Formats: sequence, structure tokens, C-alpha cells
Amino acid sequence: MAYTIDLSGRVALVTGASSGLGTRFARTLAKAGAAVALASLNTEPLKTLRAEIEAEGGDAHVIELDVADPASIRAAVAHAETEMGAIDILVNNSGVSTTQKLVDVTPEDYDFVMDTNVKGAFFVAQEVGKRMLARACGEAPGTFTGGRIVNIASMAGLRVLSQIGVYCMSKAAMIHMTKSMALEWGKHGINVNAICPGYIDTDMNHHQWQTEQGQRLIQSLPRKRLGQPGDLDSVLMMLCANESHFINGSVIAADDGFGLC
Repeated sequence: MAYTIDLSGRVALVTGASSGLGTRFARTLAKAGAAVALASLNTEPLKTLRAEIEAEGGDAHVIELDVADPASIRAAVAHAETEMGAIDILVNNSGVSTTQKLVDVTPEDYDFVMDTNVKGAFFVAQEVGKRMLARACGEAPGTFTGGRIVNIASMAGLRVLSQIGVYCMSKAAMIHMTKSMALEWGKHGINVNAICPGYIDTDMNHHQWQTEQGQRLIQSLPRKRLGQPGDLDSVLMMLCANESHFINGSVIAADDGFGLC
């Protein structure tokens, strides 16, 4: 028996859509029928992505968004809903990192990571969540009450890794943020879940895996291989589907068994 997840009629906002996993998430949602708001501070790649999605029959809009700026978040979400309608799905994907020992972390390094990965992710979800809550309570128009929020965390939030301690801390905070939102908003039909990817080969980090250090890391993985962005399609689609109403507050590892080591 074939099973198809159809997101036709849904509006999805994907942050950090200009590269890496964000680009893949946007394509995947568009192929499933969702209209996708492509959000990033760097809008030039988004214009190309929009053209590619539209060439395949999809619907996409470019939204400028600086997740480190609360005013930009409010303006971007309002712009997305004006252009496309009420947001039904949020893929909270924007993230940054630095690589250094903890003793070398400066206040600027710390703020760079936390402002995007924790503060930015929180206020993006809060702004979208407020609007979902208003619709669920009959205080705002919308054809779909409830919603789906998918926070893109990391296995680094579940397992401490060297040289990226602040990043690990930020993703651990995102995991608890996910559970807190799921607890408060679940009664209104808003499902909030998190995906914790392992090591994924993307356009942003591909060069790293060609280095001697990168090759050593690959050899230390359980199946001595990297994931590909498409390996996250199934878990993303499951969490965004209308049928996933019974999945709330889940933190799903998609790491090829890395967390078992």
C-alpha cells in the first residue's frame, strides 16, 4: 500500500533556507504541495531557489530575515503571512557555530552562537506561535487551526562534542525549548518537535570532509559514512504532516547511530 503525505493548502516558513539543510527542507516541503516562505538574511540564493521551486510547479516567496533582530523577526513573519496567508508549518532551522576550546571563547563568540541558535530560534517560534494560538482561539482568521513547529537541533545537543562546546550548549537549550513549547501549546493543537541530525554532508561543510581531520572523523562514525540532506526528508515530512497530531514534544535523533557510541 502506498502512502503519500500531502501538504497542499499549507503555508510553511523555513528559516536559514539560503543554504545547506534549509534549502533541502524548503524543496521537500514544496514538492509535497506546501507554499514555502524562504527566509534568510542573505536573500540572493533564495531568489534562485524560488525560481527552481516555481519551475517545478511549486509556490515560494523570498523573505528577508535576521533572526538575531527581534524587529526583523516580527516584520518577516508579518510579510510572509501578508504574501502567502497564515503560517501552518515552521521549520526553525537557522544556526551558526564556532570551533574553539572553551577557554578561547570570547563574549563575542558566545553571543554570536547564542543570539542565533537560542534567542533567535525562540523568538521566531514565539512570533509564529502567537499567530497559531490566535487562530486556535478564534481570535484571528485561518482555515487551519493548530500547526507544526519543527526545531532543527543537533546530536550536539544530546552528546557533548569537543571544540564546539558553546554550540552544544545552544542546541541543548533548543531541545528544552521544544519541550516547553510542546507542553504549553499542545492543548491548542500546535505540535512542537525537534530533529537532531548527526553529521550531514552539505554545501556548507563539504570541504571539511575532504581534509585529513574530516576523514578521521568519518572513520570514527558507527557506519563510517556521512548522512546526506535527503536522509532527513522522511522525519521532516512525518513531523509536518497533518496526520502527525499525536507526535508532540518529541526529540528525534537522525544520526545513523552516532549517539549510541
